Amino acid sequence: MARRIDTAEGRSALDTVRAATASGEKPARTVLATAVRYLLQLLDEKAPGNSVEVRVPPFGAVQVVQGPRHTRGTPPNVIETDALTWIALATGEELWADAVAAGRVQASGTRAGLEGLLPLRP
Repeated sequence: MARRIDTAEGRSALDTVRAATASGEKPARTVLATAVRYLLQLLDEKAPGNSVEVRVPPFGAVQVVQGPRHTRGTPPNVIETDALTWIALATGEELWADAVAAGRVQASGTRAGLEGLLPLRP
């Protein structure tokens, strides 16, 4: 990730997104982007590595988890989800298995799972 998001900014964005979604509103795109990137940053800090790529288009992607490193093309282990699902997973509001079963997470590869890493503690 290009820019580190400080804890206060990340938590504020996350609180704003949660409040907006709880009241049925759509959060501002910039605030949603900051919250997503902050949680991806926390995942990178918790599980540094290069064997799994977590994508939350269009806001960010991060490579995490120790293991074989890929250098070109599509990585062998990819996880992709939308912003609100990522926030729910990362904060523990939704379980990994439930999101996968519902089709809100696409995971490919033998290492493409975040069960033991979520929730994060923002």
